[in-house]
Amino acid sequence: MTIGSSQTEYKATWGRAGKRTSEHGLWYYARLLLLALVLAFVIKESVVEAYRIPSESMENTLLVGDFLMANKFIYGAYIPFTHWRLPALRDPKPGDVVVFRFPEDRRKNFIKRIVASGGDTVEIIAKRVFVNHAEVAEPSSAVHFDRITIPRGVGQPRDNFGPLLVPQGEYFVLGDNRDNSADSRYWGCVPRELVTAQAFLIHWSWCPDDNAPAVILTKPLSILNSFGYNIRHLSTRVRWNRLFSVVN
Repeated sequence: MTIGSSQTEYKATWGRAGKRTSEHGLWYYARLLLLALVLAFVIKESVVEAYRIPSESMENTLLVGDFLMANKFIYGAYIPFTHWRLPALRDPKPGDVVVFRFPEDRRKNFIKRIVASGGDTVEIIAKRVFVNHAEVAEPSSAVHFDRITIPRGVGQPRDNFGPLLVPQGEYFVLGDNRDNSADSRYWGCVPRELVTAQAFLIHWSWCPDDNAPAVILTKPLSILNSFGYNIRHLSTRVRWNRLFSVVN
């Protein structure tokens, strides 16, 4: 009877200890997961963030289907849940490819190239860009798909614009696809506080494919179908030469 009682007491004690150990282990991993999520959020909001290019406005610097990393820290990242910014390493300058909140709808992120900053005078004459009366060399990747030059005075600022004095604390931005970009020619300059990051690295590039099956969240089989299609066409859909290339 004494032996039996000891065994019963041992099992009960072991059971309580095992339960405590299990609960401790679950809480330990839960804390690790929570910490990882917090760190990921802080890094996303304050250091780097990934973006996908959905339009042709920055060809050939950035192509539709490019996935890029942008450095938020360099311009002074916003502290999460506040309107305060960390000190900037430097201010944006002409030539930078920047991510910014669209002035007309701050819920949207746009990406363009800075051409001029506050105090500069910008003018476009027959597609050629002049800053402070000196012609600005276009990036090697900039393109003009339309050989037609729209005359000045017809209500279309694409090929002839200005002169415009850029307000202090703002930036004049253009898309590298100069004939197919909605930018400062159409909706004005970008205030400094809306510039959030500098694009610096293309980490993935996915060539659009009109034949790729659509993913419909209400139809789980469509996800498998899309996954299988992309695996079969991986060699042709991935732009291998663009992976991990620096944005200039």
